[in-house]
Amino acid sequence: MTNTSSQSATSPRLSLIIPAFNEAGRIEKTLRHVLRYFDDQEYDAEVIVVDDGSTDATAGVIRAFRTAYKTPLHLHQLPQNQGKGAAVKAGMLNAAKGEFRLFFDADESTPIEEVEKLWPALESGTSVVIGSRSLPESQVEVHQAAYREGMGRIFNRILRLLGLTTYIDTQCGFKAFSASAAEIIFSRQTLDGFSFDVEVLHIARKHNLTIAEAPVVWRNNDASKVNPLTDSIRMFYDLFAIKYRDWNHVYD
Repeated sequence: MTNTSSQSATSPRLSLIIPAFNEAGRIEKTLRHVLRYFDDQEYDAEVIVVDDGSTDATAGVIRAFRTAYKTPLHLHQLPQNQGKGAAVKAGMLNAAKGEFRLFFDADESTPIEEVEKLWPALESGTSVVIGSRSLPESQVEVHQAAYREGMGRIFNRILRLLGLTTYIDTQCGFKAFSASAAEIIFSRQTLDGFSFDVEVLHIARKHNLTIAEAPVVWRNNDASKVNPLTDSIRMFYDLFAIKYRDWNHVYD
């Protein structure tokens, strides 16, 4: 792990985990926004970029990042590309020190300021708070292509038929956990790809952890890393893998 800023002597209030794969072109802009935001807060935070085996200059951009920001910035590298789920898991279990731990997409589809909507539930003792694009109060400022939104609705219906979720939106990349909940959930996570969100929420429910939804602002980014064909096929397959592992007590 590389630390490009000074480290607080005590555990921070919040760890922000940003999974990144070939994000050299936009990670610096995101980091400047995020660090500026946290520097203005009354609580301590740390920012952890988990480089998921990038083949571009992502790691170099972060190593060369020099700022006047007081919020610590860390680089945690995986030796090869494993998937968003693997990157988030590594950040949660191997890098984060915070009392609360939030994962956040490198494209800032949900602006970092939306974390303010998660604090009331976290501070009242809720174990998991998930950002949702589908609540009445949510604001989707830039929509996905119609076919992708349709695929998302089909995916959610299958989740409900399989009894894997009761939530309208499982895939928003803006989810926060208490440190104890993160240890319980991510130590049992098995999926490395984009459907890890479903597995994470299923594990939380199995362990009777409290879960709340919060409406967030969301802006689709056309440079998404999700392949609408291959990743969708894998995600549907993963749903049945979750059911199979559940039956075999993998998540106990």
